[in-house]
Amino acid sequence: MNLAEAVLAGERLALARLLTQVENDTPDGRMALDTLFAHTGRAVLVGITGAPGTGKSTLVNQLARCIRHPADGSLPRKVGIVAVDPSSPFTGGALLGDRVRMRDLAGDPGVFIRSMASRGALGGLARTTAEVVQVLDAAGFDLILIETVGVGQDEVDIARLAHTTLVVEAPGLGDDIQAIKAGILEIADILVVNKADQAGAENTERALRAMLEMGASRWGYGAEQSEGEPWQTPVIRTIATQGEGIAELATEITRHAAYLRASGEWQRREDERLRIELDLLVQERLVAHWRSQLKAEQYQEVLEALKKRNLSPFKAVERLME
Repeated sequence: MNLAEAVLAGERLALARLLTQVENDTPDGRMALDTLFAHTGRAVLVGITGAPGTGKSTLVNQLARCIRHPADGSLPRKVGIVAVDPSSPFTGGALLGDRVRMRDLAGDPGVFIRSMASRGALGGLARTTAEVVQVLDAAGFDLILIETVGVGQDEVDIARLAHTTLVVEAPGLGDDIQAIKAGILEIADILVVNKADQAGAENTERALRAMLEMGASRWGYGAEQSEGEPWQTPVIRTIATQGEGIAELATEITRHAAYLRASGEWQRREDERLRIELDLLVQERLVAHWRSQLKAEQYQEVLEALKKRNLSPFKAVERLME
């Protein structure tokens, strides 16, 4: 039995080994992804993003617990967690400390946590995050929580991957105007004010609601809206350390998934996600193929001319492409 077959059979050790192969972009990992792709497309993908210090990891921990132990008596769903941590620009290492904050989930066979280093990738995700999510999807996890690095307002790649994007804010992290700047908040399907027991929580919530009233875009990147009633972004208060507001947040996630399916937005986002993934892979392969055909001395010659200001960057590209 190969790794892909073992993952489909529910073997956790095989799942961990395959994720390592996928992260390292090995031939075996690519082969397994080819096999597993037909089994994907069923999981609900939930992205959690926001600035450092807003309590994203604690929120993910409590949200997973709530989904695994629903208060309404419904059947628990299997939860996969992908936590992306920043890599050091100097050593290339990463702490991968999210598991420390998610100890409550240890031993639950219905939860699988995978920490990833960003490995220098920008936008809040690692280069292979989408592939790791595909493996967890094929492995039968009903809901996959994807926690981003937490780098700031340019962290919007998660909106291209997730069906539902949570943007987490917290009081006391700066001027309230920061909360209504264009950028990261425009991708929010659900806004979360965490640490709502701290001073300034009301001001933070008020600023977020002001942003919504100003008519911020529901789905970024200039995409067209779905037919019918647009989704009204809720603002949920939570105190993740105490588990307050988590059940309400879980309900909103379920409600948003239902909205996406009923409006046709689910399929549109899936189509857009696959198109972007294909474009990125094509770009990566084309650049790699082009570099393999280019002699090192040719590249170095053009680079030296660029350094001496004898060529502009545009002319340098034209000469290399010749």
